[in-house]
Amino acid sequence: MNKKAILEIVRAVERGATRREVIDRYGVPKATLSLWMQEHGSPAYLASIKPMSASDRRSMVRAIEAGRMTMAEAKVFYKLPSLTVVKGCLRQCEREKAELHRIATLMDKNEARSEAISSEDVKALKKALEEAELKIKALNTLIDIAEDQFKIAIRKKPGAKQS
Repeated sequence: MNKKAILEIVRAVERGATRREVIDRYGVPKATLSLWMQEHGSPAYLASIKPMSASDRRSMVRAIEAGRMTMAEAKVFYKLPSLTVVKGCLRQCEREKAELHRIATLMDKNEARSEAISSEDVKALKKALEEAELKIKALNTLIDIAEDQFKIAIRKKPGAKQS
């Protein structure tokens, strides 16, 4: 496509057309449209689409689950492009909770089977697990803060090619 057509497509998104509408109308692949938006988007548009931090995502999910905020309110408050993004955050949180529940269930089953292990050993293992979980949480928070403050991506992106 020529530069004029690309700029027309970018301006359509900036004026409020959804990416799905633009993709369907112009037959542009999603990745290409994202690249064009990054390369040709206006400074105001680019400033408006900063990614949501992990801590904001967790706060939003907790507020919705506690009933302090509706999904529509969260969309507006966190300046998200659609309710689909809010729902995606909720689904991701549910998957994480399900995984933690699965691990806890396995631990409970293992505890029931391992009565041969002394209660002191179990206490020591639980303490070590709690410390490891706390360390993981602290490291994730540290990475989130570093990514926000230094504007760099520290975590490996899914599907990144191996060198």
